[in-house]
Amino acid sequence: MSQEPLIVAVAALVLAGATFILLRPRRFYFIRHGQTLLNAAHVRQGAAGGLSDTGRAQAKRVGAYVKRFHVTGIISSTYDRAKETAAIISGELGVPVTYSALFAERRNPSEIIGKRRDLPDVQQIVDLIENAYHADDYRYSDEENFLDLKARARRALRLLTRRIGRETVIVTHHVTLKMILAYMLYGEKLHAADFVKLSFFNTSDNATVTICEYHPLKALIRRRGWSVVSYNEVPD
Repeated sequence: MSQEPLIVAVAALVLAGATFILLRPRRFYFIRHGQTLLNAAHVRQGAAGGLSDTGRAQAKRVGAYVKRFHVTGIISSTYDRAKETAAIISGELGVPVTYSALFAERRNPSEIIGKRRDLPDVQQIVDLIENAYHADDYRYSDEENFLDLKARARRALRLLTRRIGRETVIVTHHVTLKMILAYMLYGEKLHAADFVKLSFFNTSDNATVTICEYHPLKALIRRRGWSVVSYNEVPD
């Protein structure tokens, strides 16, 4: 007797299973890193610098909080403060960490990195950048501007849509998180003025949780399958 019908049936089951996995909704827990020593000292940061004692306690608390979910992996920014936060959360959850520069913080102009926020020259540079909020392509020097960060948010979300894991923690940063959320909501229609308004009225605190979902079927129908479930949740 021919085994061809059996082979076809098995192949159909495998295809159906793969399709189910690819099309099922996925949930992402975006977590801003814990407080850093430089946060506490009001210093403009670059990639370097670890958590304060408060920040480590915050990371442990948020790790315990997300235990209630079925997290299968963690993706972390490559910056020191995010990696340390992710390592503490990983210790709480017992799941592996991978790293992606797509979730790193917006790069500051090199002229202000490592300097206190209240210094006059730092304030002057920050004011110049913030007062040009209406210009998508404005750049003071070597920082990431709006268009750079928007393109990075697009790539970050594309990476997440390809992730098969049902629930994933993303350890990221203040401005980058807001840009990712803004791109979820506006897509390519997002402009710098829109982003500044959204960012100004929505604070993002250290070691808080923002929950987002991606629905592949909705993406096929409506071109965008992302939704924001909750924002800036403080772990209890």
